[in-house]
Amino acid sequence: MACGPGDTPPMNNVPSPAEELVVLDRELARLDVRRSQLLARRAWLLSVLHTPVAAVPAWRRPATETAPRSAQHVLLTLGGVLLAVAAIAFTLVSWGHLGIGGRAAVLTVLTAGALAAPVALLRRRLASTAEAVASLGLLLTVLDAYAVHRVGLPEAGAVGYAAGASAVLAALWAAYGTAVGGLRVPVPAAVVAGQLPLSLWAVASDAGALTVCWALLATAGLDVAVALWARPGTGVRVVACVAACATGGWAVLAAVWFSAVDGGAGPAVLLLVAAGLAGFGAWRVAAGAESWSVAWAVVAGLVAVAGGGGLVREVVPQGWAVPGYLVAAVVVWAAAASGGVPRGVARGLTGASAGVQALAVAWALPQVAAVLGGVRPGVPWAVVAVPVTVAGVLVSPRSRPARCGALALAWTAGMSLPGALSLPYAATLVAHLLLSAGFLVLAVRPSSLTVRLPEARDAEGALGDVALGGALLGASVAAFGARATEAAAVAVLGVLAGLFAGGAVAGRGTRRTVMACAAVVAGTGFVGAVAAAVELPVHLTGVALLAVPVATAAVGAVLRRHPAAVPVESAGAAAGALGVGLASARPGVLALALALGGVVAAATAVRPERRPVAGYAATALFVAAAWVRLAASGVSSPEAYALPVAVPALAVGVLRRRRDPEASSWVAYGPGLASALVPSLFAAWGDTGWPRPLVLGLVALAVTLAGARLRLQAPLLLGGAVLALDGLHELAPYVVQAVGAVPRWLPPALAGLLLLAVGATYEQRMRDARRLRDTLGRMG
Repeated sequence: MACGPGDTPPMNNVPSPAEELVVLDRELARLDVRRSQLLARRAWLLSVLHTPVAAVPAWRRPATETAPRSAQHVLLTLGGVLLAVAAIAFTLVSWGHLGIGGRAAVLTVLTAGALAAPVALLRRRLASTAEAVASLGLLLTVLDAYAVHRVGLPEAGAVGYAAGASAVLAALWAAYGTAVGGLRVPVPAAVVAGQLPLSLWAVASDAGALTVCWALLATAGLDVAVALWARPGTGVRVVACVAACATGGWAVLAAVWFSAVDGGAGPAVLLLVAAGLAGFGAWRVAAGAESWSVAWAVVAGLVAVAGGGGLVREVVPQGWAVPGYLVAAVVVWAAAASGGVPRGVARGLTGASAGVQALAVAWALPQVAAVLGGVRPGVPWAVVAVPVTVAGVLVSPRSRPARCGALALAWTAGMSLPGALSLPYAATLVAHLLLSAGFLVLAVRPSSLTVRLPEARDAEGALGDVALGGALLGASVAAFGARATEAAAVAVLGVLAGLFAGGAVAGRGTRRTVMACAAVVAGTGFVGAVAAAVELPVHLTGVALLAVPVATAAVGAVLRRHPAAVPVESAGAAAGALGVGLASARPGVLALALALGGVVAAATAVRPERRPVAGYAATALFVAAAWVRLAASGVSSPEAYALPVAVPALAVGVLRRRRDPEASSWVAYGPGLASALVPSLFAAWGDTGWPRPLVLGLVALAVTLAGARLRLQAPLLLGGAVLALDGLHELAPYVVQAVGAVPRWLPPALAGLLLLAVGATYEQRMRDARRLRDTLGRMG
């Protein structure tokens, strides 16, 4: 018996597991062959069974490419078109061959038959055929009207007759469509024909373009009435809405053009009537489709602003046109916020008013910027009125964005007010400083801006940041305006430095940091202004500016790990860099400025939290000061420049190795040794004398011996490399002479012998190289 996967094989297992596995594999292979044979037989049997069925041709109905109703529509349309072409050709070409009676008989029979046939067709439920015949009948009535004008009333004016004929046809078609139920063409056709009578009558009467606009608007009003009267979902309502948009749109566009170019109350009144019509439509569709209500309300709001602004423009001075339109926009805003207005209508009116207010602000801002930049002498009162009005509107909504916008517009109005009042120069500066101070107070305590806001706590941050932006911009404008006189610059920059310093003391969070940095910037400007006032030279002004990093370093020492400490000291460092740049006009003064900067950095490095960065900066400044002083004194020896760097670097390396014995010698001594040896090496290679190479060789030898004695890689390798190169420099002239005296065949021969010797002792040389590598690796 075969054992299962978890059974213990019996002691007398015959056959063995290996033999039994071979047997199983053979049986499985036989089963696979048999399965393949059976599958092939099954496939042949299936093909035999299906061959007779496939051989018998089955009759199938050809696939149709068009639906019966579509084919019917095509045929009816083609038939109607052909009959219409025939009727037109008969009327235009063959009309003159018949007498009066014949003409009347033909017209009567054709028209009456075409209009009466749909009644019978509808009774037989042939609706599509009835529609086609009815359309032909409507076309025949148009031909009848044309024929009557050509024969019966040739003296009537074409435009006036067309106005009357279109009115009669519209009435007849509407009555016909209403009387004969089930026809969808006559009533929409009557709506289309009804677009012509009033406008054609206005054109025929030569009443003027404005009268034509009134006629179009009246037609649009009738279209709105028809759209409201018609049942929802019918073609009549769709046609009436499209017609109202077309005729009303043309009337509004023409009236806006007349109002903008010629002015007058007539176009403005027309626009107000059009706005009322659009608003009525928005109100009626508000319950069913809010999106359409919003769209109609936007149109109504914009047209109302155009009309109301046109009326206001007639009674205000010439430069107050934009504020006049803004007043109309505010009225629309108030109407939307008054309550009792459907939500869609309120949204549309608010959007229209907001768009107009934004355009008005965009009109005012460039003029305010031009005045603040000194391009224009003053600001018109109309420009000031725009931001004041919009700011007053934005105060009413209880939302954070609205309050932020109101605050920004209040700043714009306040900065432009001195120009509108034509204040003197000093008074303008004082006004700008007072405005900046006020916004700075709001930035420090923004809670006064969040009164009656539901999200007062969340809004304080945003409103405080807008307020702070206004204070910074106001300070920039005041500082820019104070550039005219030195006394004004000193006074303004001093006041700004004090204001921002006070704000930094009283403020909180990120705004405190920004105000502190602004105080540093203002203080830098104040020092520069004072230096200019006492007529200091440029290089001494640079030295004076170093008072700013001194002050900021002292403040940083007081603040220590406060978040504002690093930004304040960085701003002071930037002022110091500016001072160094100004001091570069005189090399001696530049060296003094660099040294003073190094003293400030070294004093800062004493503090634990600033030690690494400030220490590096102090070292760099002291070295730069020494180099500048040496260059100013005419010193050209590289050792004078290298040793002031190398000695402190080696001292720092010694301290580093004492504090951290595991530190690598390359990190501790590498920079100092390289600074001391490499410049002298380059100088020695270009020096024809013997003292420098001799001294350099002795120093390199001492460094190499010290590295070998102390088992340090950096001194050993650097000193050895410099010693070897220095010696090569000294031996180079003799090598050149020797090479010149040697025959040309000797160098290749010596090279070959060297290669043979190296090849012969290659293994020993590899052991020596590995031993040297291990020795260097054990060094520090």
